[in-house]
Amino acid sequence: MLDVHRLRIFRAVVAAGSINGAAAALGYTPSAISQHLTALQRETGLTLVEKHGRGIETTAAGRTLAEEAAQVLERLAELESLVSDLRSGRVGSLSVSYFASAGAAWIPPVIAAITHEFPRLRVDLRLIELAHDSSGDPDVEIYVEGAASTSLRGYDVEELLSEPYVVVLPEDHPLAGREHVELAALRDERWVDNDVSRGPCRQSILDACSVVGFSPGFHIETHDYPTAISFVAAGVGITVLPRLGIGILPTGLVARPLINPTPMRTIAVRTREAVRDNPAVRRIIDLLRERVDVRQAA
Repeated sequence: MLDVHRLRIFRAVVAAGSINGAAAALGYTPSAISQHLTALQRETGLTLVEKHGRGIETTAAGRTLAEEAAQVLERLAELESLVSDLRSGRVGSLSVSYFASAGAAWIPPVIAAITHEFPRLRVDLRLIELAHDSSGDPDVEIYVEGAASTSLRGYDVEELLSEPYVVVLPEDHPLAGREHVELAALRDERWVDNDVSRGPCRQSILDACSVVGFSPGFHIETHDYPTAISFVAAGVGITVLPRLGIGILPTGLVARPLINPTPMRTIAVRTREAVRDNPAVRRIIDLLRERVDVRQAA
């Protein structure tokens, strides 16, 4: 079995580029560092460093071991942090996943309240659009129906909100004076795309447009709602997005509800069954409901 302490020392040697540098950084003598390196090479059966002039040089095998060891040591540090939390009586951590427009509108006030009410709780926030397989399943996830980052099995699911889409356009646009804009009226407009994930949010628009017999003419591709709105402000075209994604519009732009038909999306929250009774989780759900109530009353 490899000695973790020696792996840390070896990583320090590789990072510092010398035994003396690692010794200075770690507060050891150079001879002690050398002894640990020798022992690690004996444990692994590999030549990890070689003499090079008056110093040393890491071998190819040594560089590979150092890279892999970095991931192991990082994970070990996380475990040590968890043990420290448990030993000191902290309530541990929760992972919360969310999609971008919910992150802008809901996550800051919700997490601010949680960190105030549960100061010893560590909250790991994850943006669904940037999630990857190694992220693991979240404890709580706010998602658009049809776009949960992983399987819903083992989760309690609650619908939070069904919201309509609007069109954002310059205030001097011929359609800007209307109280509502028929979707078919956007047939010949220059559309600014705004969905990097090509997920259900975008599909809702495509499906609604199909109902009235056209496909949007996306002339500009952007990856988020604020950027798309900025392109509209620059006079490039129009963009269609869920009401939650509007935020504060720049001067000179207006948002108008779409009708005949109105594209819709449903936002839900899922909670891992194993943490359903966690007080912080219950509070997160309550706070999300409050945000929805505020939104619907606006």
